[in-house]
Amino acid sequence: MKVIITQSDLLEGLKTVSRAVSGQNTLPVLGNILIRAEGKKVFFSATNLEISIATSIEANIQNEGTITIPAKILTAYTSLLEKDQDIELKLVDGLALSIKSKSSKTKIKGISAEEFPSITRVESGEKLVLSSKDFRSIVQEIAFSAQENASRPILSGVLFKAHKKQLNIVATDSYRLSEKIITLDTEVDNILSIVPVRAIFEADRLAATGENITITISENQVSFGVGGTELVSRLIEGEFPDYQQIIPKAHKTTIFVDRKKLALAVRRVSIFAKENNHHMKLEFLNDGTLTVSTDQTEIGEGRTTVPIKIEGDTNIIALNTDYVQDILSALSGEEQVRIELEGKLNPAVFKLEKDENFLHLIMPQKI
Repeated sequence: MKVIITQSDLLEGLKTVSRAVSGQNTLPVLGNILIRAEGKKVFFSATNLEISIATSIEANIQNEGTITIPAKILTAYTSLLEKDQDIELKLVDGLALSIKSKSSKTKIKGISAEEFPSITRVESGEKLVLSSKDFRSIVQEIAFSAQENASRPILSGVLFKAHKKQLNIVATDSYRLSEKIITLDTEVDNILSIVPVRAIFEADRLAATGENITITISENQVSFGVGGTELVSRLIEGEFPDYQQIIPKAHKTTIFVDRKKLALAVRRVSIFAKENNHHMKLEFLNDGTLTVSTDQTEIGEGRTTVPIKIEGDTNIIALNTDYVQDILSALSGEEQVRIELEGKLNPAVFKLEKDENFLHLIMPQKI
């Protein structure tokens, strides 16, 4: 193998796929990036056996070949080379990669490409094409509700449920839940798949590099494609909780509140609520005020008021401060949020002022 490629292109390819490299591997080859020179392109691939990322970049291929090189060492070394300088990659001594620039030369030992796991592409399945802007908005509003290292694997996934032109995307950790409904441009057959939230976060980074993202869902795998880069992940097996059961069908109180003012009030109270299991009371009063407070703790207590617009009955509920801060941060683009309450024993439902296709609910704490 002998390749001439610019430093910036090489570094871009390495950084793109290295997100799939795990630092804790029983197999040394999983800490490596597979480099394959073929035709007019260099192909980069990495995997941790759960997700894999592959991309390709055009280069001057003088001799074809393959090798796997430690991801951290190669990426770190390449980042220290001069930008936009031509780099020569050459396979030497069988299992070593020579890296040569105008001012430096080094050699990094690798592992045979034959030991690298084969990466299965998702060739067929239902395809969803979303704008990268829409997809990244979905990730911001939904994915944080999943529990990445959940004891129940099903809760570390994001549900994709589609029929015809409607796509429901849902995440929950059993204490909170987010749902977003998207109208698709084209109809699809029934989709009911659970995508690992880690794959969703990696796909979010990938979406930042292009205008659209293509999601292909097969029986047990999902792929996210942007330009010449593809991320493939296993799907999570199992049955997603019947979340429709816990979404309140009615409410007695509707509150409209400035998102920033509420976020600031919750942050103040959270200083003291940390000492009390993040317990916070919210009292919604007909005089147009919301009182946010916490019980007295060893370090003190907090209480603050926020102006609101209220429709319906006065109401009170206790919620986890961290969960409320998370949803208010996720809706950072909104000036105002709508909160619907049935009672202190029912979930609080957060909605957007003008969008009925999104909801987030938080289970109540005891008062």
